[in-house]
Amino acid sequence: MPQVPQTFLDALAVRTWCGLALEALGRAREEIDAINVYPVADGDTGTNLYLTVESAAAAVEAVFAGHGAAGDRVPGDATGPDVTVPTLAEAVRAMAHGALIGARGNSGTILAQLLRGMAQVLTADGENAHIDGQGLRTALRRAADSAREAVAHPVEGTVLSVASAAADAAEAVNGAEDGCGAVARAAYEGARAALAATPGQLAVLERAGVVDAGGRGLVAVLAALVQTFTGEAPRQVARSGPGTVDGHARVGAAGAVAEPRQERCEDGGPEGGGPAYEVIYLLEADDTAVARLRERLDALGDSLVVVGGDGLWNVHVHVDDAGAAVEAGVEAGRPHRIRITHFAAGDAHVAGAARVPRERAARAVVAVVPGEGLAALYTEAGATAVPARPGEPPASGELVEAVRRAHAREVVLLPNDAELRHTAAAAAEQARAEGVRVALIPTRSAVQGIAALAVHEPDRRFDEDVVAMTSAAGATRHAEVVVAERESWTSVGICQAGDVLGLIDGDVAVIGSDVTATATTVLDRMLAAGGEMVTLVLGDEVPESVGDRLEARVRQSYLAVDTVVYRGGRQGALLLIGVE
Repeated sequence: MPQVPQTFLDALAVRTWCGLALEALGRAREEIDAINVYPVADGDTGTNLYLTVESAAAAVEAVFAGHGAAGDRVPGDATGPDVTVPTLAEAVRAMAHGALIGARGNSGTILAQLLRGMAQVLTADGENAHIDGQGLRTALRRAADSAREAVAHPVEGTVLSVASAAADAAEAVNGAEDGCGAVARAAYEGARAALAATPGQLAVLERAGVVDAGGRGLVAVLAALVQTFTGEAPRQVARSGPGTVDGHARVGAAGAVAEPRQERCEDGGPEGGGPAYEVIYLLEADDTAVARLRERLDALGDSLVVVGGDGLWNVHVHVDDAGAAVEAGVEAGRPHRIRITHFAAGDAHVAGAARVPRERAARAVVAVVPGEGLAALYTEAGATAVPARPGEPPASGELVEAVRRAHAREVVLLPNDAELRHTAAAAAEQARAEGVRVALIPTRSAVQGIAALAVHEPDRRFDEDVVAMTSAAGATRHAEVVVAERESWTSVGICQAGDVLGLIDGDVAVIGSDVTATATTVLDRMLAAGGEMVTLVLGDEVPESVGDRLEARVRQSYLAVDTVVYRGGRQGALLLIGVE
């Protein structure tokens, strides 16, 4: 996604912000999970925030796709066909709605309300194509206030404190010449300072030697907002002081992020004997019914957050009687997407009629696969295939659903794309919370997945199987042949639209004009370092003759190297190449 400096907040900036925030949370997810001690030390705040923003980003992308503007065009780009883009109001409504329906956990639900609060300001005048720094200041203030209103019993030293500090700092930037970049940077710095102060506000954080996990996630989201407007991520300046690294997390003697103690403070938990279940559901209900619901749930448990409006709400509460929390939702309106998590067991249950579950398989493989041809190949080998359509990578929810369909106690997950590493990691974490043992093998191409699947043996020990599959994938170099969509700089020179590019291990290595010639050059370079097996996967636009000529090249020039050719179908790339 392009990172072009922006003076104003418009629909394109909203889209960029969502993408950058998702990347930032993907990088920080494990760190945030590791410092999660409040209100429950269940180690999933980073994953929940990632899933929430993922849903928001997907909703924004869907709006752009509906306008025929799903590509990378930015303001001032005079090339390519004319396209229309969503209005600012359409983009922020989609962002807020996506976050609302995808919100997970306490912090994810609060983040959804922060985005909804911003949307209330940014959509107040639907005619505005963009807003300036003053509008962004107002939006940040409304975000912080509405999030605090959504929490039944606000606690200082949490993400609420960080959001309020961000709004305060943004309001201090009040010069007429100050644009969105200056406001966003002030909000980020204010949030960062407030985050560093959270251990002094909340005893459980001070005892564990960490900052608030939800607040840490919000700082990452605000850093992405700064990058949206300036084109550069804020420089992380280390803060001094006990218990922090960059003002965020406790460090041990070796400098690694320390694991928090498993405890819970006043809100309950393993140490304090608090509520045993987390209950989350979407609710269709009117405002009056929701007001009564808040009172009912507040009496049943704690950590109550109810966000939303206009007839659709996201309800989050910690209770001992999960059934009563769901029944309260039924009395208020129509609850759906009900999710109940048992804190002690780390298991998840969906409310519904009791039934005898079918026996789980011992082990399964779930793989993201481009093209129907490879999907059939993976399925024949016993894997559960998740299709990756060109330009439409699967979301983490699709991967979790695939893990559930596999219905196994142990699952090996093959993302088969470097860009899916954060998505797959979030899906794996979510599946683990549901009691499934998941190993994520960081395959970067479908041909690496084929190599891993070839050595998969479900009868051996899980760890041994994962090591063997990981070794096979790591020993497979991967390449692809694609057509350049536009003029751009590459590591081997400038390519023009329509040029044939050969990428080896993700980097452009060859620029050519003919598919067979380019693929031959790529293959020769890969085999120069040795190899025993070549895998070729032809896209639906490539004739069989290309595979025949490449196979003949290997047979004539490289002794003792075998070749296997598959039809991949509509897979995005013209050709995938693997060399083991």
